[in-house]
Amino acid sequence: MAMIFIGGSRDIDVLPDPVIERISAIVAHEHGVLIGDAPGADAEVQGLLAGYGYEHVGVFHAGKEPRHNLGDWAAYRIPPPDGAQGFAVHAGKDREMARRADCGLMIWDGASPGTFLNVLRLAMIASPCVVYDTRRSRVTTTRSVAEWRAMFEHAGADVAREVIARMTAEERKAVAA
Repeated sequence: MAMIFIGGSRDIDVLPDPVIERISAIVAHEHGVLIGDAPGADAEVQGLLAGYGYEHVGVFHAGKEPRHNLGDWAAYRIPPPDGAQGFAVHAGKDREMARRADCGLMIWDGASPGTFLNVLRLAMIASPCVVYDTRRSRVTTTRSVAEWRAMFEHAGADVAREVIARMTAEERKAVAA
């Protein structure tokens, strides 16, 4: 059973048909799913998986309890560092899901820096990641930091600025190599 990190932008409130088809294939092959507890794509994917009655799901969260756990699955708390605020509260759980995953499926709105960083985190450990870009209705797969950098070049200045601001020193080093 492969472990698949599924994530996406908080602004996504409807899953595109190609994403639903991929998730249906994940369920049919009985792969494990690692997912966060955020509103948006995480909650939408959780709702789909709960509707299937799918059991092979782990929900990762930073708070005392998950914000969303629609299938009452196993929950894994990854506490944030002391004093963490904003995106930094949830970055640790995202890094942990990437670390545990064999591959990823990201539903990206073309703007979310957190989702884009999750693609990088998977690329850094040579885990393939299918990225469904809802803005461009395009599916791409990254398998390396070099492929991630190629996507980054087309991300836009605002996204690039946010991504760079959120990177850890290790992530910056991997991108610069």
